[in-house]
Amino acid sequence: MKIRKKKNVDPLVGFLQQRPKVSIKDREHSLDYLITFIHLIRPKTSKPEEAIQNFGRVLAFMHQQPQVVGELRTAILAQLINSNLLPMLTESGVTVSRGVGRELYARFKHKFLPPVQDTNDFLYLLDRIFYKHQDYLWVEEIGHARWVQFFEAVGVYLKGREPVITRQAMVAMQVLSAGVAQLGWENAIIKSAPFKEPEDDNPFAVQQYLVYELKELLIHDAHPDEIRLVLQRLRQVLAEDLEVVQYIRNQTAEKGASLSQTYILFQIEQKLDRMQLLLDTVDVDQRMDTARLATLFMKVVRNENRKNSILEFLSQTTGYLAYQITEHKTKKGNKYITSSPLEYWQMILSAMGGGLIVCFVAIIKVLLGKVHMAPFWHGFTYSVNYSIGFVAIEETKTTLATKQPAFTASAVASSLDTRKADDTPNLYNLAVTVSKVSRSQIASFIGNLIIVWPVTYLLAWLYDLCFGQPLVSGEAAMKMIEGQHPWHSLSLLYACNTGVFLFLSGIIAGYVQNKINYGRIGRRIEEHPFLRQYISRNRLGRIARYLDSHAGSLAGNITLGFFLGMATTFGDLFGIGFDIRHITIAAANTSIGLYGVGWNHVSFSYMAVVMVGVLGIGFFNFLISFALAFIVAVRSRGVHLRDYPEFLGILWKYFRSHPLDFFRPRKRLQPDAA
Repeated sequence: MKIRKKKNVDPLVGFLQQRPKVSIKDREHSLDYLITFIHLIRPKTSKPEEAIQNFGRVLAFMHQQPQVVGELRTAILAQLINSNLLPMLTESGVTVSRGVGRELYARFKHKFLPPVQDTNDFLYLLDRIFYKHQDYLWVEEIGHARWVQFFEAVGVYLKGREPVITRQAMVAMQVLSAGVAQLGWENAIIKSAPFKEPEDDNPFAVQQYLVYELKELLIHDAHPDEIRLVLQRLRQVLAEDLEVVQYIRNQTAEKGASLSQTYILFQIEQKLDRMQLLLDTVDVDQRMDTARLATLFMKVVRNENRKNSILEFLSQTTGYLAYQITEHKTKKGNKYITSSPLEYWQMILSAMGGGLIVCFVAIIKVLLGKVHMAPFWHGFTYSVNYSIGFVAIEETKTTLATKQPAFTASAVASSLDTRKADDTPNLYNLAVTVSKVSRSQIASFIGNLIIVWPVTYLLAWLYDLCFGQPLVSGEAAMKMIEGQHPWHSLSLLYACNTGVFLFLSGIIAGYVQNKINYGRIGRRIEEHPFLRQYISRNRLGRIARYLDSHAGSLAGNITLGFFLGMATTFGDLFGIGFDIRHITIAAANTSIGLYGVGWNHVSFSYMAVVMVGVLGIGFFNFLISFALAFIVAVRSRGVHLRDYPEFLGILWKYFRSHPLDFFRPRKRLQPDAA
């Protein structure tokens, strides 16, 4: 008996043959219809292009089968009319005003024990349609423009059914409006807002009055022209609200920001965005804005799939705070990017000054190691030594090569910041900026190393000349050299640890400077009643101005010093092989060890490999620090690198045509050149 193979039926043909009946009053069968329809689009594999291909086929199918469009419209309206829309309109994708801690606790709790959903809730229906936790990925991959095209093809009209939907939309407007008004009166907003008289000029309060006026007009079935006037005024006030939000954010570049203020602004913006969509629902033209509808659809699907994600919430709410921190680093990063030959040589000279300070730091560290004390106190004294050295470099305005990446990464990311320009980024100019960063980094490495290697060796010789014995000798000296060898030690791995510490110190510097600005610490010091009794006003003013401009740098340098100084102690305390390697300190240790061993006792080829190892340490210091800082900077700006896949090609093309620009500036600068 022959077994007949089951013929593969086209999913679209099968949908036409087996689709359930659709009725505006039959909510359950309409839901089954939508579940089956979405299944036609959902990719069977993890390849994003499959969803786009499926979506294209479904759109073509809809054009060929007009009855499908009508049934789809009926199925969607059946869910809208017979469901409770309030939770979706007021909560989904809109952070509840209960504070960061309570929101985190709620998400953590619901991860293990999800709340019971009301079957009449529209979000319950949405969870049944997009039931896979990764559905939001392919929904977003299809893209906003294609979903707009889809909703325009379906054509969701409200004529004849608006009382059911607009009534819920109006209630949602009231809920959101009350939330905006409440948040708009928060002290963190009032003290930073541009209006002088909050009780008269506060647009967050004005919008609430207009919402209630609109409600009364709709209840009493007022003339459409009256409704249009109120709607026009309400849209203007909502735009003013958004301008106030943006004004406060722009001010935080100078005044700083707090997590509380950031969280409040984030909530206000979410609620205003939702209110603008709802205005299209209650508008008298009886047609929804498909662009806003597509935006809401994508947001709600993502939110329902990720509603209990802790990382998602932290990423959203702390994004603007991270933005202010990276903005502080951007301003400083611009001074580390050279454009002209003069700036290039100035960078080398500045790095030579920084290298000279490191020479003394390295010598003092070796001397401290000779003092007998407990391991903790050794780590502590090393940390103080490093911190003083890094602060000295900052105060003398010299340069340490490894401090640059955390700041230049933010400057590079700023080139992709669409908040600062409406146009798309100029990727060619970004490639030019990368070449500038590359040669500036190389210049600082050169400046540091051409001083550190010979001067440290000279200082070791002077110590031997003065005290009659070398700083280190024999096995200890050889250990210092061996510790920088690229494959006889874990120096390159330890260099990655240093890269992480360099990144963290940069974040701490930005965070502290942001807190100093937001807390108006300088002004508070100047007006401190106790300090004013014992310190003159002029001196107190100088202290305040110094902290306003240097507090972040001091915090970053001191924390970096303690990160590096305590690393070995930390590894010893816990019995793990944890250590750091910093290029300038590694170069100094190599010189000290070489003097202690002597040129006659080590081969030239071995030393050449060690020198390459030192350069490798510098490379990983830079790579890890730059990469981490760049990731934070682009994410805080809402930039998605996948939106610019052509950049690597542009960068490679620029490198092929101007390879030397990545190592030194041109003698004659051209408008489009580096």
